[in-house]
Amino acid sequence: MDRDRLTLADAAEEYRRWTPEVLGALLEYLDAIPELPVGPSVEPGWLLERLPSDPPGAPEDFAGVLEDLRELIRPALVNWQAPGFHGYFPANTSWPAALADFMAAGLGQQGMVWATSPAATELEMRMLDWVARLCGLPEHFRHDHSGPGGGVIQDSASSGTLVALLAGRERCGGRPALADQVVYHSVEAHSSVIKGARVAGFAEEHIRAVPTDEDLAMRPDELARMLDADLASGLVPAAVVATIGTTSTMAVDPVPGIVDVLDGRFDPGGPTRPWLHVDAAMAGAATICPEHRHLLEGVERVDSYLFNPHKWWGITFDCTTMWVADRAPVIDALSITPPYLRNEATESGAVVDFRDWQVPLGRRFRALKVWFVLRAIGPGAIADMVRHHCAEADWLAARVESSEHWDLAVPHRLNLVCIRHRAGSDTTRAAAAELNASGKVLLTVTEVAGEAVLRLSVGSPSVAHDDVVRLWSLVQEAGAGAYIQ
Repeated sequence: MDRDRLTLADAAEEYRRWTPEVLGALLEYLDAIPELPVGPSVEPGWLLERLPSDPPGAPEDFAGVLEDLRELIRPALVNWQAPGFHGYFPANTSWPAALADFMAAGLGQQGMVWATSPAATELEMRMLDWVARLCGLPEHFRHDHSGPGGGVIQDSASSGTLVALLAGRERCGGRPALADQVVYHSVEAHSSVIKGARVAGFAEEHIRAVPTDEDLAMRPDELARMLDADLASGLVPAAVVATIGTTSTMAVDPVPGIVDVLDGRFDPGGPTRPWLHVDAAMAGAATICPEHRHLLEGVERVDSYLFNPHKWWGITFDCTTMWVADRAPVIDALSITPPYLRNEATESGAVVDFRDWQVPLGRRFRALKVWFVLRAIGPGAIADMVRHHCAEADWLAARVESSEHWDLAVPHRLNLVCIRHRAGSDTTRAAAAELNASGKVLLTVTEVAGEAVLRLSVGSPSVAHDDVVRLWSLVQEAGAGAYIQ
């Protein structure tokens, strides 16, 4: 085919020609991962210096594109799927998820409303119901329940939290009351809560950080004190964000106690109860295992709940599953229907239009990868992976408890172990820098009560016990060396 005459419509022939080559390049990378440095292996600006300043003037041979992928892109990757990746949180992928994303891209669906892709809309509805069943969520969160609730796939927990804050704003008076509305969150909550509150228009002085207890969980008594003070001042509590499994330390807010505080102050005869949103971005994935469903205590009484299958289920980023008990405030806050979006199906009220459940209009076909993974790998394999990671973290925590140089900084939960060096923060940070410079592992540092803490997250899809043993050996060596220095 004439390279100068290729068009976007030349799909079938080009897919047929290049798919094996692209797949080969991917498999080559996956095979190499165990031997590659886990962290970045380049300096800032390395890739920019090697990319031309001007775009191509004519089509190039795609073989050259793939070669540049190997030579330019691969060296600048962080290898999140590596067995030595123990930083941040998992961001797992899997072969059916990757193939689903490839298929979704090729199908080219725009699922903003039911009419623009019935398959994308209805598959998403069913997948959110499947995931709710698999995790033991309340039935009123499902589309197949005869209530006002339902689930939706957001691009991230940050977007889901923003939607929840907008729904709370809407239910408690909307934009006209915004100047007096207040948001509450734990001091350990993810930064996306503060960002979402700012984006939603809440005044900076009305974004309240609730103190935590010795386990870094929100204190219901402090929330109650803040609510009482704000109500007495004529302010309007609009939203409370609780966290099940904070990013920093996996702390768990007491949802039942938080609900009790709200129910004791807001009833049908008084002010509207603030929207209670639960961010379980990481920990919620563990509830596919029945033994971890104690984490869901009180969730049946909240307004919205989410977690990220793209963290721990092998469902490639981006995929945040979010459920609401009542969709009406969400739709009231986000629905705008210009003439060019009107259609018979929407007007009939018989369909769900997910563009009304999110901030953007456009929607990717994300449900396809949930469907592929649950069918091709199965829920049992996902649960087994979660159990494996938690067991390895238990093993690590036991080693720390008998360590000469390291202590557990906070109670160990699920797949995260947080440790600090007995010599202090400078030594903890020095050990982290040494470990990351080795290229053998990648770890991240947080702070607890002003002290540096090293996070050991077990979540790679390929991690084996030997890899965790090696991690602990490296941590011990770095800790001993830093202590001596």
